[in-house]
Amino acid sequence: MDLSSGQSRPASRHWRFTGWLLAAVWLIFLNVPIITSLHQPQLWRRIVGVTALLVFGLGYVLLFQWARGLRQALRPIPAHRARAALLLLIAVGLASLPGADGDWLATLVYVAAAGVFLLPPWEAAANVAVCAVTPALASWLVPGWEAESTIVFAVLLASFAMFGVSRLAQRNSELQAAQQEIRRLAVAEERVRTARDLHDILGHSLTVVAIKAELAGRLIEVDTERAAVEVAEVEALARAALSDVRQTVGAYREVTLAAELAGARTALAAAGMAADLPDEVPALPDEWDRLFGWAVREGVTNVVRHSGARCCTIRVRSDRVEVSDDGRGPSVPDAAGHGLVGLRERARKLDAVVTVGRRPDGSGFLLRVHAPAEAR
Repeated sequence: MDLSSGQSRPASRHWRFTGWLLAAVWLIFLNVPIITSLHQPQLWRRIVGVTALLVFGLGYVLLFQWARGLRQALRPIPAHRARAALLLLIAVGLASLPGADGDWLATLVYVAAAGVFLLPPWEAAANVAVCAVTPALASWLVPGWEAESTIVFAVLLASFAMFGVSRLAQRNSELQAAQQEIRRLAVAEERVRTARDLHDILGHSLTVVAIKAELAGRLIEVDTERAAVEVAEVEALARAALSDVRQTVGAYREVTLAAELAGARTALAAAGMAADLPDEVPALPDEWDRLFGWAVREGVTNVVRHSGARCCTIRVRSDRVEVSDDGRGPSVPDAAGHGLVGLRERARKLDAVVTVGRRPDGSGFLLRVHAPAEAR
């Protein structure tokens, strides 16, 4: 955790610095009105012009950073605040007029760019149009400002560039949000997988442990040797379950059909049920062998827990596995329980089908996992 957070901070500082640089680098074009202000003969005009332009530049950078922060957080920019900020920026630019003379029109380039970044599209377009027309009108109305008509091109160019920057900032923010959501979903999926595996492992193992412990309790006064054997098997099962949990946490655990059939024989014998199991199983691809193993584990766990059956039958073919019993039927096992939900999730990855219900003769319970029809 500390390492990951430590790695993220430099990137954050880097992008924060990049944002400030992106906003401040364009202020170099304010050098013309600042130089004009510094060459004014009256001191008050020099002070007013330079001060107003410095405040203007600082305000522009802060405004850009404020809007950029909102975009990165995928939060909307309040339109009323954006309008008020632009009006204030225009007022500060006009305050430089005594020192900058006609060169104050350079501030309109920043007003147009800020409008593109802050305002909705139609308002931004109107703002750019006003900023582009103003230099032409000013050069026509005020003698000596004819050369300032070149600012029209600068306004349009800066607006176009800021449009690209704003779209890029928006896309980067959306990408970061998508990456965060992907990380969150990955963590959630891993938690679900771990919970499912732990349920499947401990549900089966603890069921057998409980049955054997109960049997040992009944035998302890009538058959001490048999009770000792059952207690020893309880210890062995508990150790095996602990090993399974450790392997699951370490992501090393493998389930095989052969191992689950052997475990099923032990569990059914401990529960006092007859077991009709295959002596051999067909060769299966690894992923199908694991899936059928999980099906046997879940089916036998439900038979032992819920069925009240006398006999459990397991059939394995190349395209299916079936676990059935002659007990009370499907009303007791919960078809929406955690074990069957986990089994369906595993089957879905192979496009396999999980079905539960009564046996064909109308009695007992049947769990079947089979390949889709087109794969048979």
